[in-house]
Amino acid sequence: MQAGKPVAEIRPILPTVKQLRPFAWCTGEFTVPDDFDTLLPKDILTAFEGT
Repeated sequence: MQAGKPVAEIRPILPTVKQLRPFAWCTGEFTVPDDFDTLLPKDILTAFEGT
């Protein structure tokens, strides 16, 4: 209560049902390049990290 008026309501959180997406939903929509997980060049890392 604040100044005699309620400012919050306490009530149970209702469970939500999470729908799983079908496997391979985006097949063919994009391709991941072979070098996706290679390290970035030093100048780009420096720009992100600031070191």
